[in-house]
Amino acid sequence: MATMTIVSRPPENEGMAPLPWRRMAWVTWRQHRAALFGVGAFLGLVSLYLVISGLHLHHVYSAAVACRPAVSLTCNDLVSSFNSSGDFLSSGLVLQVVPVLIGAFVGAPLLAREMETGTFRFAFTQGFGRGRFALAKLVSLAVAVTAAAGVFSVLTSWYYQPYFLAVNERLGLSETTPFAPGLFDLREVTLAAWTLVAFAIGALAGMLIRRVVPAIVATLVAYAGLAIAAGSVFRAHYLAPLVTRKLNVTALDWTLNQRWTTRGGRSVSQSVISQVLQAGDPQLAGKGGVPQSLSVWRYLVGHGYTQWTTYQPTSRFWPFQLIEGSWLLALSVILIAVTVWLVRGRLT
Repeated sequence: MATMTIVSRPPENEGMAPLPWRRMAWVTWRQHRAALFGVGAFLGLVSLYLVISGLHLHHVYSAAVACRPAVSLTCNDLVSSFNSSGDFLSSGLVLQVVPVLIGAFVGAPLLAREMETGTFRFAFTQGFGRGRFALAKLVSLAVAVTAAAGVFSVLTSWYYQPYFLAVNERLGLSETTPFAPGLFDLREVTLAAWTLVAFAIGALAGMLIRRVVPAIVATLVAYAGLAIAAGSVFRAHYLAPLVTRKLNVTALDWTLNQRWTTRGGRSVSQSVISQVLQAGDPQLAGKGGVPQSLSVWRYLVGHGYTQWTTYQPTSRFWPFQLIEGSWLLALSVILIAVTVWLVRGRLT
């Protein structure tokens, strides 16, 4: 019986030079230009609203500050107008959705759609290599959305500037600390960093779950958990807080804790402080008018009590921005590296 011998055919791309990175950049643009245009349109609409609302906010603030005499009815009306301006955005919570929406709707479908539809079997065999394919797409899109968020953060910083300048108690203007949970991560470095980590979370979720809609939901949940943990736990401990017993904490400083102690250094509860105030001037305990905080402080200090304030000074805003931006960048790099590793090892 004759034996037929078949010479195996080498893989099509064996011995071929890998495709240049610029080719993959063009492919990424062609595949994801709709998503990038969507990000641009979304940020453009939000930016337009911020510009229109911000011009009004800055105008009202300038008028309130320049008004004289400050106790006049006209000035009080201007102050009230400023305090009621921008209520929809004043806390910053509405704009918190910007980074996570970009991550969920750009990052999550990036690989999940390839896996869900099965097109990865074609895309990963086009002479570029699975790892390089994933790395090129992830890095190029990550740079694009991060840069867009960085530009957008300039606008948000400008918009919220009047709130941080409005510390003149004589005018009764609103006081907002730059460390406020809804505002700190919308400005300067952190907005771009949070957008990047949202994108990285979405890409990893898409690769793990392999279905677009569940990956989007997972991205929203994971991002929300990380943002809450950063704002309520991590951020206050980036640098050791300062402790003072003097009234040198400004309205823009981030007050973490306040407590009263006796001469012996023993902490006293708020109920004890209330009892001490009850024994003093009735107004100190809130009777017959609103007590002045300075009068309360002087009264308690005169009776042997000391107030200790734990706080983060506003001068640490930029160090905190750089610290948070650094660990978010490191986390994003790790998430993208894990995603690329999974792409190289999972094809079925």
